Amino acid sequence: MLTLEETLGLLKGAEKIIITSHENPDGDAIGSSLALARYLTVMGKEAMVMIDDEISPGFKVLPGAEEIAAPEEGQQYSADLLVVLDASLDRVGKVTEVVSAPILNIDHHPTNDGKAEKLYLDGKRAATAEIIYQLLELAEAELDKEMAMALYTGLATDTGFFRFSNTTPLTMRAAAKMLEAGAEPHVISESLEQRPYSHVKGLADAMQHIELWHGGRAAGAFLSYEVMESIEATEGLIDMLRVIEGVDIAAVMKYKEEGKARVSMRSKGVDVSKIAMQFGGGGHVKAAGCGIEKPFAEAKEMLQRAIDEALAPTDPADDKGEAGEVQ
Repeated sequence: MLTLEETLGLLKGAEKIIITSHENPDGDAIGSSLALARYLTVMGKEAMVMIDDEISPGFKVLPGAEEIAAPEEGQQYSADLLVVLDASLDRVGKVTEVVSAPILNIDHHPTNDGKAEKLYLDGKRAATAEIIYQLLELAEAELDKEMAMALYTGLATDTGFFRFSNTTPLTMRAAAKMLEAGAEPHVISESLEQRPYSHVKGLADAMQHIELWHGGRAAGAFLSYEVMESIEATEGLIDMLRVIEGVDIAAVMKYKEEGKARVSMRSKGVDVSKIAMQFGGGGHVKAAGCGIEKPFAEAKEMLQRAIDEALAPTDPADDKGEAGEVQ
């Protein structure tokens, strides 16, 4: 495991750097990647961000977002360093296959598989953007507006705009530094909140597939490939499930391609990262994700069973002190 100083040394020692993050990129993946790329560019290095997935239009407000590249079929890329942010190596799609370079992995997920030879991992940090902020502080970098907008986005989105329990004094101090450097929270939040009519309509359609089980302690939206063909976007759906009264675990399972489900989970206390790890995924205690390569009905049953098992130890005990029956 690298120290922060060793991590900074690797970045300073490379001249051509490709930065990537996980598929289905969120605000932390994009924000931390753009901020690091901007810092390296200011340092006179050749840096680019490459992500193997679509970028949500809401992130286009961030300087540099329009330059994020996707790996091209049959194309090979060489660099001095490939930096994988906010994910284990197995979650970045084709990027590790098409880029020839030593890999540096920087992450804040405790479930990181540790397979990267050069890894900096701090599971206490609210976001990978918080780690990038620490790196820039160590480097005595002069923050500019581009870095600040990107880092603020990563900090804000991974903490539910500073509402989640992972928000720490360091998180708030880092956010304040971003404001001082020119970040505009209202511009970022308004851009991320904007939705085309078709997305709002799709979200309403997706909500027709919400189910409650385990005595109302679990909520899920299970969207088959056929359903997903008629839904343009599901952003925000998981948060709507999470706030249902009595729900401890919320899950969204969606098929963007036949036979492969993408799963997102949120929790009010039960460790959903343990559920995700059963399917090769990971994350945090209260937020995790994974993929399940099974037909729809089988994947749904497997996920619901895993959630039932996770909730069972916390069921209210009966008069004899035994765990309640799983519904």
